[in-house]
Amino acid sequence: MSGIPYLTLVTFLPILGMIIVLLIKSEKIQLIRITAAIVTFLQIVIAALMWSKFNFSAAGINDQSSFQFVEKVRWIEIKNLADWIGTVKIDYFLGVDGLSMPMVLLTALISFLGVLASWNISKGIKGYFALYLLLDTGMMGSFVALDFFLFYVFWELMLLPMYFLIGIWGGPRKEYAAIKFFIYTLFGSVFMLLVMLGLYFSTYEILPDGSKVYTFNMLQMMNPVNYSKEGLLSPFNPNNLRFIAYIFLFIGFAIKVPMFPFHTWLPDAHVEAPTPISVILAGILLKLGTYGMMRISFPIFPEITNQLAYWIAVFGMINIVYGALCAMAQKDFKSLIAYSSISHMGYVLLGMASLTTQGMMGALFQMFNHGTITAMLFMIVGVIYDRAHTRGVNDFGGLALQMPVYTGITTVAFFASLGLPGLSGFISEAFVFLGAFSNETIRILAIISTLGILLTAAYMLWTMQRIYFGKLNPRWENLPDVNKLELAALSPLAVVVILFGIYPSPMLNLMNTSVNKLVEIVVNGQVTFSNLSALIK
Repeated sequence: MSGIPYLTLVTFLPILGMIIVLLIKSEKIQLIRITAAIVTFLQIVIAALMWSKFNFSAAGINDQSSFQFVEKVRWIEIKNLADWIGTVKIDYFLGVDGLSMPMVLLTALISFLGVLASWNISKGIKGYFALYLLLDTGMMGSFVALDFFLFYVFWELMLLPMYFLIGIWGGPRKEYAAIKFFIYTLFGSVFMLLVMLGLYFSTYEILPDGSKVYTFNMLQMMNPVNYSKEGLLSPFNPNNLRFIAYIFLFIGFAIKVPMFPFHTWLPDAHVEAPTPISVILAGILLKLGTYGMMRISFPIFPEITNQLAYWIAVFGMINIVYGALCAMAQKDFKSLIAYSSISHMGYVLLGMASLTTQGMMGALFQMFNHGTITAMLFMIVGVIYDRAHTRGVNDFGGLALQMPVYTGITTVAFFASLGLPGLSGFISEAFVFLGAFSNETIRILAIISTLGILLTAAYMLWTMQRIYFGKLNPRWENLPDVNKLELAALSPLAVVVILFGIYPSPMLNLMNTSVNKLVEIVVNGQVTFSNLSALIK
């Protein structure tokens, strides 16, 4: 560790905020809210400083020297635990590259705006913001951890606060939605735990004294020379279980995406969760699934990734079309946006499956853009629900004249979601299809997936027509327009959506080198790992 520990600060600052919130008396509601807002705003400041100091030309993925803001210290070390285990070594190992830095920026931004959106929470304020800040640390830590054990700790840390935030502060069916979310996510975590242990007992790290120890270091797991011949998940082992391990790990991440058919928890969680938690869920948590695939599955199992890329594209295509069709059938505004999230995460899967720089970059950029656009959409639903206490798409009409500022912001979000040129959603989807079309294996799937663009335009425009245009329903003739707090939460997202739609270069340049390196590792790694298997045979 050298210099300012930016990653420790940006990750654990919310924990400090949580402690302060717990020490504040429950009746001091405004102070609790302000504390949470200050802490999450400081996260944005730290993330922005990191972005300003980021070396855009450094390539990450499997080499520690090319990661930035690295912090690596011994966390746990138990010597001679057992003859067959030896020394257990776990590092506190953090670092960022072009894959994780956009997600750090996204997490900091959405977490702060989520606090603003939480200002109207009236029940259990102290407990709500304490859990919210704990969730923030879990999300941020998952994006910066480079030790698999540490990654798993952060991954599991998110589960408990999200369960309570939905189960206590949610809607009428909150207990059902919270338990469903918990069971699905825990199911995937068990698979991930098994693979993590299998990789640990298959991978060596050489210490400075020349001795070998098993390691949770993800970067060591990405290099075949670090595998032991006897390890179950080693490419040197003729009876290795790498294919099964890949499927297990993929399921764990696919549940979080969520990918069809593991998607059914998402609409329930979104509909029942309070608005700010829906914002966090769609804006950040879903990205952890596809980020995990990029950070862990693809570079550690490149030969399996190449074998299954076509099927990843198939599921991406199903997500896109099926999610859009489901969204079109919804009568609840929030449920409609939830299914649109399933559809748009399909573009990420399709871009990743292309195994091209354009497609991967489009997928990563789509993760960032989907986070900002969907956060806007759920806030928009929250604004109207707070006033009307209904989310029925057919219950409104004519709100454009009654709430013109609100309608203007909604228009930006809707058109960004359907991929209008000049807004950020268009750029990422264009790169996804550019990469998918350049891969002949999945070209037909890419063509079918373009139906998602038409379907998204159909349900978004139809929803806009029913809610905002036509004759105003007399029930809503006294609805006030957005207030200053709501405008403060929505405006930054609208600016980001427009800015990266017109000038995406800062974000694309941030991703470019690392994405190129990831594609190189996956494509060349197929040969490397396959050759090892051939030599064994």
